[in-house]
Amino acid sequence: MTVLMRLPLMVVLMGITSLAMLLPALFAVMLDQHRISQPFFYGAVLFGTLSTLVGLATANHKPLNAARSQLTTLVSAYLILPAMMAVPFREAIGDVSYFNAYFEMLSSLTTTGASIFEIDGRLSDPLHLWRAIVGWMGGFFILLTGIAVMAPLNLGGFEVMRAGHRADTKTEQMIQSADMSERLVRYCEKLLPIYIGATFILWLALILSGTRAFTALCLAMSTLSTSGIVPDEGSTTLSLGVIPETLIFVFLILAITRQTFTDDYRIAVIKGLRFDRELRLAFWVVLSVTLAMFLRHWVGAFDVDEEDNFFAALSALWGALFTVMSFLTTTGFVSQEWDAARAWSALPTPGLIFAGLAMLGGGVATTAGGVKLLRVYALYKNGVRELEQLIHPSSIGNAGWMGRELRRDGAFVAWIFFMLFGLSVAAVIVLLTVTGLDFEAAVAFGIAALSTTGPLADMVTGNTLTYASLPALPKTILMIAMVVGRLETLAFIALFNPDFWRS
Repeated sequence: MTVLMRLPLMVVLMGITSLAMLLPALFAVMLDQHRISQPFFYGAVLFGTLSTLVGLATANHKPLNAARSQLTTLVSAYLILPAMMAVPFREAIGDVSYFNAYFEMLSSLTTTGASIFEIDGRLSDPLHLWRAIVGWMGGFFILLTGIAVMAPLNLGGFEVMRAGHRADTKTEQMIQSADMSERLVRYCEKLLPIYIGATFILWLALILSGTRAFTALCLAMSTLSTSGIVPDEGSTTLSLGVIPETLIFVFLILAITRQTFTDDYRIAVIKGLRFDRELRLAFWVVLSVTLAMFLRHWVGAFDVDEEDNFFAALSALWGALFTVMSFLTTTGFVSQEWDAARAWSALPTPGLIFAGLAMLGGGVATTAGGVKLLRVYALYKNGVRELEQLIHPSSIGNAGWMGRELRRDGAFVAWIFFMLFGLSVAAVIVLLTVTGLDFEAAVAFGIAALSTTGPLADMVTGNTLTYASLPALPKTILMIAMVVGRLETLAFIALFNPDFWRS
């Protein structure tokens, strides 16, 4: 561990990626698929050797600017690692271009889950396993860096919490001065056992519920990372049954609030999960949207004289509940009962509702993408307070100094991020329309990429336009949008700040 702490983070990530290639290689050997096993084994040897050589050359390197080094490493990880991951993936398939393989790996690493592969049988189980592993590693990477890197830099949603709480100067200085390697190691030792344990528990529970072991493993990794990767080409609709979907639903709560993984280092503000702002907001959002969509299907069923079908109504209710929760956490799974609900009511899919849910996103310092619930909560509290002052101009807001500062300073920075996110969506939509996409498709693909919810595009467009049918230029724009959406706009603005690059 001491040796690893002396290496740059990028070298460590390259080494981990090389070792991960051995997993699909071994799995392919177990299935007697040696043609698929060889590219991953050779890739592990090649990139493992390269990582070792780069590590020897850069050992004990001390960056001049720690904050700048941290952000540039995060951006570099999403540029370099997919290039490594795509090599064995492309060689194992054979009839896919390296560009498309790179798109697939970047989509998995950013936990977007947008796939260019349709239902044509080109991907065997070891290749599906590699996609799921890449997504799982990408989920833990953003979870770890969100706490160890983004938090000290006041990024990733932590700027709202810091604006809403008085900082402990001594603790603040310790966090800022601590070496990134030390923080990464400390939080990795704390988070990795929880992340692996939760994945194993869900995998075992899905197997006990009757799901095939391999499918259960991929779904468990996809659920914990919110990548939405399903071991079935061209589909994100689950066909498991209500019990496996219920298990996945429970574990999706991990993407709602960071307190399910780790406590905020400001111990004074922790009041338990039932007082968690993000969890309460998610509850009301899921409940209200689910009821609205259920009533929409109920009215449709009433029009065709099937209102007495009680079991069809329950299926529609569960299908709406699971799918709403999935898109709010930017996972993108679709319940098998959702298709039943649509058939029951004969109504089309309300794609814009799912787009709005994906834009809201999950919790701060979780694997989910989007704007993040804490920012939305700060804007909501600010709006409520403004309405109160319109009625009672001389009133004093309650909830103590923390609530007042969250409504004021926290809402201010949350609004800035919300506007930046909106401008990013508009920019991506304009660029996609310039390449020839129609407006509806550009909106669907743009929001899907920036919110890291790849399956959203299929829900909005109705499978009329897929990622596989896109030319190279729109795919390039979407890849940039995936990285921007994963690291958030504020991080890129910090990179373009001239003062950030001055010694």
